[in-house]
Amino acid sequence: MTPTAIASGLTPQELDVARLIVSALSLEVAPEAIEPEAPLFNEGLGLDSIDALEMALAVSKAYDVKLRSDDERNHRIFASLRSLTAHIEKHRTR
Repeated sequence: MTPTAIASGLTPQELDVARLIVSALSLEVAPEAIEPEAPLFNEGLGLDSIDALEMALAVSKAYDVKLRSDDERNHRIFASLRSLTAHIEKHRTR
C-alpha cells in the first residue's frame, strides 16, 4: 500500500476499487484522493446514472459481483467508496 493511501484512510480493498472506478470512468482524480465515506454521486465525485452503469459493468467484470439496476439497495451500495467496497467484499467470487 502506498503512503498516500495510508494517509487518506483507504484500505487496500478500497484503493483497488477506487483504481477500478478511476480507470473505468476515465476520471481525472487520483484513486488515493477519493474519500472513502464521501458520496460517489452529486456533491461527492459528481457521478451520474450513466457512470453507475459503467461502474457496475466494471465491478462485474473485475470481481464477478452482479449489480442490478433494479436493486432497491443500490442507493446504499453506491453511496460511497466504502459502501461499494464492502458490498464487493461480501459478494465477490474472485
